[in-house]
Order: sequence, then C-alpha cells, then structure tokens
Amino acid sequence: MDPGVLAAIRLLPRHKRAIEELVLSNESFRALCGDLAEAEQALRRWQSSRAAGHAERCVEYRHLVDGLEAELRQAIRERERRSGDGERV
Repeated sequence: MDPGVLAAIRLLPRHKRAIEELVLSNESFRALCGDLAEAEQALRRWQSSRAAGHAERCVEYRHLVDGLEAELRQAIRERERRSGDGERV
C-alpha cells in the first residue's frame, strides 16, 4: 500500500474505509496523504538528529503534521456529509 495512505490510516485508524475511498477518488486527498508521510518521515529524522536547531525543526514538523491531520479530517467530514455517513471525525 502507498506510504501516504498508510500514514493516514495510522493517524486516523477509525476512518480507514473513508481514507481508502477518498484516495481512489480524490487527487488532492492523495496528495495530502503523501505530504503527511513525508512530514512524518522528516519529523522522525529531526527527532533523532543532534544537528543545531533540531528542536525547532521538530516543532515545525509537528505543527505541519498536525495541520495535515486537520485537513485530512476536514476532507473525511466533507465526504461523510455528502454521503450521509454518520461516522464522527
């Protein structure tokens, strides 16, 4: 499975079905998933780094991951509103 999709499912496991459906039908959602995987990977690298400024970079990437999570949740909410699915995001 695509690393971005896996990252989204790992972050929002209750919404696995919705994520899988959105990935198939929504290019923007797929891109968000890919961005999430890349941001998580960068965060892990900075967390294990001893380079100058690593703490600041960790904060930046944590904010990025949080923002991407919010965008994913919003896309799932919109999908569920359109489809009448009552699953809470």
